[in-house]
Amino acid sequence: MSETPADYKGPQRVLSGMQPTGRLHLGNYLGALKNWVALQDNGDLDCFYCVVDMHAITMPHDPRALPDAVRAAAAAYIAAGVDPDKSTIFAQSAVPAHAELAWIFNCVARLGWLERMTQFKDKAGKDSERASVGLFTYPVLQAADILVYKATHVPVGEDQKQHLELCRDIAARFNRDYGDGEAIFPLTDPVIQGPGARIMSLRDGSAKMSKSDVSDNSRINLEDDADAIARKIKKAKTDPEPLPSEEAGLETRPEASNLVGIYAALTGKTKADVLAEFGGQGFGAFKPALADVAVEYLAPISDEFRRLISDKAEIDRILSKGAEHARAVADPVVSETKRIVGFWH
Repeated sequence: MSETPADYKGPQRVLSGMQPTGRLHLGNYLGALKNWVALQDNGDLDCFYCVVDMHAITMPHDPRALPDAVRAAAAAYIAAGVDPDKSTIFAQSAVPAHAELAWIFNCVARLGWLERMTQFKDKAGKDSERASVGLFTYPVLQAADILVYKATHVPVGEDQKQHLELCRDIAARFNRDYGDGEAIFPLTDPVIQGPGARIMSLRDGSAKMSKSDVSDNSRINLEDDADAIARKIKKAKTDPEPLPSEEAGLETRPEASNLVGIYAALTGKTKADVLAEFGGQGFGAFKPALADVAVEYLAPISDEFRRLISDKAEIDRILSKGAEHARAVADPVVSETKRIVGFWH
């Protein structure tokens, strides 16, 4: 697939977001939020980070709880270091342009493209005919989320690479059908997240740390206090063997590999560095050391999260300011797109 056409002259923008379902956790921080903070400090990039509440309603949800869930997600973004003065933080539903562009893209995307989306099959399960149409067209709305800002870069993990490919397919098809030789939309490039991006459950080293896991002990939430963090690490599933001295020794030990990976990510070391220090020792020695590192690293984040979440007015002010700026960028893109496809105006 070709890259963004050379004649695309728009600004360099980043777009990413998370659903306000469940509490954000260490995996979200190391896998995404930490990367968002680094991107916002790149002076060449204009960063947009949204709370994707429109995506959240594709699955059963509690409407009464959703507004506070959006606030909690925004608070977690900010506590993790996303700066409202450097990045645009907003709720997806506060920018109607997302939905407007999604409809146009629904008419550009092809049914076969969506039928190949593995995430729909995973979420819908065996009874896919009872799934919402919104869940099926989720990737089209995701493409609109990105391209309504003409974002050139999107931070992605392995589970989202297929959706970004679809976004690029939609942009390429639109450019071909309507561009008359001009690159209307960029073919957005992935920003591949680095080491520490894939943090696994504390209860099952073969499953990703997840907001939806029924066991709160499976994850370290960004709002957890020091006692909760230490307790969860102490209870984390392990095996009876001591830590190996070489990385190869972790290959068949997913829980050990996960805890070593967390230690490495929090300290900026490699797994090899961690094993050089702790190889041959049991988890009775390693877990307390990991707990100390995690508490020291996460305490400022959890303290700031609790401060923010207690002040709804501040969060609402930040979200309102962000939505205003997002609309100012997105609305002209939708107006231009409407004109290009021939809508009356």
